[in-house]
Amino acid sequence: MSGRNRLIYMPLGGAGEIGMNAYVYGYGPEGKERLILVDLGIAFPDMDSTPGVDVILPDIAWLLQRLDRLEAVFITHGHEDHVGGTGHLFGQIQKPIHARKFTANLARRKLQEKGQDPKNVITAAPFPAMIDAGPFQVGFLPVSHSIPESAALVIDCPAGRIIHSGDFKIDASPIVGEPFDPDLWAEAAKPGVRALVCDSTNVFSKHPGRSEAEVAPNLKPLVAAAKGMFVATTFASNVARLRSLAEAGVASGRSICLMGRAMRRMTEAAVEEGILTDFPKTVSPEEAADIPRESLMLIVTGSQGERRAASAQLSRGKYFGMELKEGDTFLFSSKTIPGNEKEVAHIMNNLSEMGVDVVTADDGLYHVSGHANRPDLETVHKLVNPQVVIPMHGEHRHLREHAKLAESLGRTGLVVPNGTMVDLAGNAPKIVDHVETGRTYVDGSALVGQFDGVVRDRIRMALNGHVVVAVMVDDDDDILEDTWVDIRGLPEVVRGSAPLAEMMEEHLAGQLARIDTRTAGDDEKLEDLIIKGVRKVAQDEIGKRPEVTVLITRLAAE
Repeated sequence: MSGRNRLIYMPLGGAGEIGMNAYVYGYGPEGKERLILVDLGIAFPDMDSTPGVDVILPDIAWLLQRLDRLEAVFITHGHEDHVGGTGHLFGQIQKPIHARKFTANLARRKLQEKGQDPKNVITAAPFPAMIDAGPFQVGFLPVSHSIPESAALVIDCPAGRIIHSGDFKIDASPIVGEPFDPDLWAEAAKPGVRALVCDSTNVFSKHPGRSEAEVAPNLKPLVAAAKGMFVATTFASNVARLRSLAEAGVASGRSICLMGRAMRRMTEAAVEEGILTDFPKTVSPEEAADIPRESLMLIVTGSQGERRAASAQLSRGKYFGMELKEGDTFLFSSKTIPGNEKEVAHIMNNLSEMGVDVVTADDGLYHVSGHANRPDLETVHKLVNPQVVIPMHGEHRHLREHAKLAESLGRTGLVVPNGTMVDLAGNAPKIVDHVETGRTYVDGSALVGQFDGVVRDRIRMALNGHVVVAVMVDDDDDILEDTWVDIRGLPEVVRGSAPLAEMMEEHLAGQLARIDTRTAGDDEKLEDLIIKGVRKVAQDEIGKRPEVTVLITRLAAE
């Protein structure tokens, strides 16, 4: 067994969740495999489970321990859950990044933002061109998706060919970007495919996927019928939708204003790379302020309820001098990603209270998905005809359902969640290892491990409040009388009029007056006693066990 080469696949993120994609492939003797990494994405935090966190990265500790074996990174497309981690983690990885030109443009911007050399991103030509990476040859197979120049990866090694689908849909007329080309996919599959590692996002959607071209005709009458200012939000990366929205606005005699950094960055990249050649003229937010409301259309970021994005800011008041009023229309030309429902609903309700008419994509008129539905997955399974289907890019229920679909079509379906290593080199795939995977939090300018306790402590303080106790001890280990208590995140007054902090101070004064010098002279014992005393008062009065910080000052003899 030790002399046999393995072909391993292991997701570090993106398999068992939607977001934070990072997939490792390796070929060679056990423990000496040469490795490539496919995608390096992020996930977005929420206030309930990750308060204060900016973004979430996959935990790549396993890969960092084997950097001498990593050949390169390959990015399938420019969505944040696939490319968003490059800037944050390139400083640790320091390996070439390969991507098609639009995605490469976005990746270079991310490296520049973090002070890294953008020349580390290498622009790739589409399949049948192949890139050498150790024992692997990798080609970018064009697919249609909700962002230009998306690609599946054709991954060759001595053990055979793998097709890694990336995110895709079957769309013959995507407006911007390439249509799905079944002949090119058939060519890629002709040598035989050992495994299809495949997008599972829409496996439960039983109707065939719809084309992006179906949205544009519905937008024009909607915009034309609006009386006041028209505002639309969608995924900033959906360049085709941005163009359709802008063209609908122009057709109704409206000036177009893009608001939000991501929106401007995506359109700039698309223009720079020649993908977007006929985008309507836009005006700046400053110019928009002087345009009559009925002649203005804003296209804004924040379709998923992000607190700092333009949609949320407009729902709370002014943004760049613009303010929504009764009679305006606000369109959500997007699907709400699971987990973001509360934030999106909050924005919608704020807008409704302003008298703004809110239009959603729930009836399918103003949005189509960028992911393959179940019939489209079946089409690709038959087109590729792989020995094994490994579902990825989905929650565990999506992976399991996709594996069942593969089995129903006469193929082996294998569920491989994050941290599971499978060897694909033999006659049948075999799970050979499990690696602990987690998350890394970008917290301000710091990278914080999921189990470091920072976010856990933050949540505890949010749930239970925080108490600071300051106590002074003289050189004879006697407690001075004036113990000071400060509370945060707890009610100041209980029982109608009793100050909670004073109640804690009184309890501690009585408690500390009775302790012996041995306890008073031991910081650990003294701190434990104070914490228990504070929590007893809090538990008795308000039913809470707050986080407690004890500050002990010891006075030295003169």
